Amino acid sequence: MNCNCRRVPKILRAGLLAGAWALLPLARAASPPAAPSPAAPQSFATLDQQVQSVKQQVIDLNRDLFVLQEKLLFPANTQVAVYLSMDVGTFFALDSVTLKIDDKQVANYLYTPREVKALEKGGVQRLYIGNQKIGKHRLVAFFIGKGPHGLDYRRGATISFDKGIGAKYLELKISDRARSQQPEFLIKDWE
Repeated sequence: MNCNCRRVPKILRAGLLAGAWALLPLARAASPPAAPSPAAPQSFATLDQQVQSVKQQVIDLNRDLFVLQEKLLFPANTQVAVYLSMDVGTFFALDSVTLKIDDKQVANYLYTPREVKALEKGGVQRLYIGNQKIGKHRLVAFFIGKGPHGLDYRRGATISFDKGIGAKYLELKISDRARSQQPEFLIKDWE
């Protein structure tokens, strides 16, 4: 560095020298890259394995955080969960479900054809999870869709249940009654 250093204060000289040293790695990076060494593919493979490992750790951590969040938001002593299942679906094509607990709407779900197919193949959907006080409650579910012969169909099912200490699980089940060729809507209490 050719400058009259006697006129520049000592602090500025240190800063100028540090700035020059900071630019040195940039000058090296601007030079053309050297030919790749034979060990380079192995280092990329190792780096890829490390990235995949970190991704898996993030996924595991996310799952653990989700479970912890569920436990904190919906503790087992106040938790009520409502699931929906259906069998073949010959006599009923599901469009939507509305769920009320104690005359308060808690869920309303509109189904796509893909989701209905999944339910018909044995899938189960968690329609609602929430907190309810200990005591008596009333659940009402309204099912809307197409019934036999393509007619619009709206049916309801009701159950009164006691919420005690511990989680409460209820299942809304849509099944076919072959004898009457009508759909059947049941609510099952899993104790």
